[in-house]
Amino acid sequence: MSTDESQPTDSATASASARPADTPRSLAEALRSRADDALAGLLHARPDLLNPVPTDLTQLATRAGTRASVVRALERLDRFAQQVAQTLAVAPEPTTYDEVLALLAGDDGDPAVAKALPGALGTLHEQALVWGPDDRLRLVRTARELLAPGPQHPSPTGLGPTVAEATAGMSPTRIQEIVAAAGLPTTHDPVSAVESLTALFTDRARMSALLDQAPAESVEVLSRLVWGPPYGQVTADPARHLRWLLDRGLLLPTAPGTVVLPREAALHLRAGRAHRAPEPTPPPVVAARDHRPQVVDATAAGQAYTALATVEELLKEWDEGGPAVLRAGGLSVRDLKRTAVALDLPEPLAAFWVELAYAAGLIASDGEADERYAATPAYDEWQELPAPERWAALATAWLSATRTAGLIGGRDGKDRTLSALGPHLDRSAAPEVRRRVLALLAGLPEGAEPDADSLLARLRWERPSPAAQDLRSRIAGWTLNEAELLGVTGRGALSTHGRALLGVDDTEAPGGDVPARAAAASRHLAPLLPQPLDHVLLQADLTAVAPGPLERPLAEALAVLADVESKGGATVYRFTPGSVRRALDAGQSASDLHAFLAAHSRTPVPQPLAYLIDDVARRHGHLRIGAASAYVRCDDEALLNEILADKRSQGLRLRRLAPTVLAAQADPGALLEGLRSMGFAPAAESAEGDVLITRAHAHRTPPRSAPEPVPEGPPVPDDTLIAAAVRAIRAGDLASTAPRKEVHETPSGSLPRTTSAETLATMQAAVMTGEAVWIGYVNAEGAASQRVIAPVRVEGGFVTAYDHTADEVRTFALHRITGVAELADDE
Repeated sequence: MSTDESQPTDSATASASARPADTPRSLAEALRSRADDALAGLLHARPDLLNPVPTDLTQLATRAGTRASVVRALERLDRFAQQVAQTLAVAPEPTTYDEVLALLAGDDGDPAVAKALPGALGTLHEQALVWGPDDRLRLVRTARELLAPGPQHPSPTGLGPTVAEATAGMSPTRIQEIVAAAGLPTTHDPVSAVESLTALFTDRARMSALLDQAPAESVEVLSRLVWGPPYGQVTADPARHLRWLLDRGLLLPTAPGTVVLPREAALHLRAGRAHRAPEPTPPPVVAARDHRPQVVDATAAGQAYTALATVEELLKEWDEGGPAVLRAGGLSVRDLKRTAVALDLPEPLAAFWVELAYAAGLIASDGEADERYAATPAYDEWQELPAPERWAALATAWLSATRTAGLIGGRDGKDRTLSALGPHLDRSAAPEVRRRVLALLAGLPEGAEPDADSLLARLRWERPSPAAQDLRSRIAGWTLNEAELLGVTGRGALSTHGRALLGVDDTEAPGGDVPARAAAASRHLAPLLPQPLDHVLLQADLTAVAPGPLERPLAEALAVLADVESKGGATVYRFTPGSVRRALDAGQSASDLHAFLAAHSRTPVPQPLAYLIDDVARRHGHLRIGAASAYVRCDDEALLNEILADKRSQGLRLRRLAPTVLAAQADPGALLEGLRSMGFAPAAESAEGDVLITRAHAHRTPPRSAPEPVPEGPPVPDDTLIAAAVRAIRAGDLASTAPRKEVHETPSGSLPRTTSAETLATMQAAVMTGEAVWIGYVNAEGAASQRVIAPVRVEGGFVTAYDHTADEVRTFALHRITGVAELADDE
């Protein structure tokens, strides 16, 4: 592939005498003159150039000029850098810094543009989209093709083609007529005529004098075209005011019935500006309202506690096995609704918490034949952590997750519904947008709540690509809501522990790695969370009030003994016969329950509650249910007579086998539930006659790792990889550009060709003299390459040499060396 970035153009060759000797002729030469840290900056900004590592700088320049790579680089520029690139695309080739400044700032000048232009041009230079010194700036050819005006792809500047481009297919006679109508002397050839007309349109005084003669209707037509689109329609017999413009070249035909305003004329009408509104500075993010930082932190901490409670409740709901996995993956709409009802939340919020638990690795599919979602072993480890660390784990997972809960319920490109925990929810831009939104919040004063419109305007300036704007704006809106739900923000403002999570304004872990930032956030959050309590307040109406979060053993025991009636700042538990029986089924005795309540209540145990426990315990286990298919055993014959006489027992189909035994055709579970619904308190027993203790069975998946975020494009390489790549590219470039002696009958630019005897003799001579040589080599995969090596030893059909291309000592098979040549002597 031949590009202007790797080979000089004819025009560049023609003007070589006017160019200083040190001016690069191509992008490859410009890259060759860069320092290593500048090359490293290019590879860091455009990581797609590293896959695979280029063999030399010419290949790097060629790859940097490919369409896909240039499009990616342009899309990641901010608005002003894009405007500068668009200006370079409509400027002469090559152009100067002053010309670019004039096109951006206009005739009147703009101090803000003049101040911002060096930085924007520096960005374009760093990313190899522009090369050359300030007096000969060139936009890479692919970028110019993408951004230059054309009928099929109008320029973002709204400018049209130049006079020379628009008159390329026009007859010489017509060009001379236009020149004469414009008041210019006719010329002997079309080229000089076009140059004369261009000079008129670019001369401010002469152009103003020409427009002063124009009819008012003609000026009105120009005003409608000046800012674009520059194309218009005319009839075969145009009106007088249109004819005036056509005769003087202010409108030039491009196709039958279509005319265009030439670029030079448009720039005069625009007072020299390529863009209607240059945006050299990013729009500021303004505060909508201010809150006291202490209020923000307290609100955020309250939300963080609620987030932990919600995730724990969700996992408790799925503890014995959650909903089934759809065939296509994810939760069904019915299961999501059921989960939302259990959490007492709207479905979108329930979907967010489900996705957050999944991103943190706390839930996953169990992988069994009847595949269901369930808690992972990591959930048990997470539960044992202190509350601040549990919150930091959730917040860190949210910050880096590419799965986007806000998409749930929408449609994908194939009109399929996007379900919670299902595929197609990954959006690689999500982590970057979340971090950027929080970073903008961190830039406001503490306690400041941002104005959402100004924040979105700032994000659009930083990434103005139309394809990315809509998704990024939606993710930004979701980020603000999710950060509030999670407790990263409070009342819309970034909290202290939220700042620590980002690594800003933190003296303990400023900009540190993820574990360090998570630990710092935990330390900031810990004093703000309520301490777990070891007591409740028992009340005479068979309720218990927990005035705050309970210690885990107390909360788990109370959840078995009582039912949660209401939640909030204080949790209300209600004791019922069913809940007491549940505790007895779990192996507790009445005395155990009395002792437990007495030990954990700040108020005396109410008499009604004590009576309730004793009454349920007295009747609990009096009846015994076993497997016959099922039987009822009781020492009290009168009680069995009562059961048989009760009409509600007819569905169980009971019959007496002995004075103290009834048999049933129902299974033990159905018999147990049937008798309980009749008001009895039976207990199940084993085959040995012992009472069965029933406890909830916690279902866990096999060990599962949290889902990996989907990167946006190639992953950003680390400094070690970039340094190694720069060394390899430099070494390969040295090998490809090293001066060498001409080899007999070897075409220039191809691999050297020598006989085996000549190759061996040259290698042995190089070992004796210690000089480097140039070789052609074909590896085991058949890939040919050229290298510069310094032979150290030749024996056994192999050459051991220092490979300058790879910057290491290697062994080469002699039969794979296509030829060898000596390097040219230094002049």
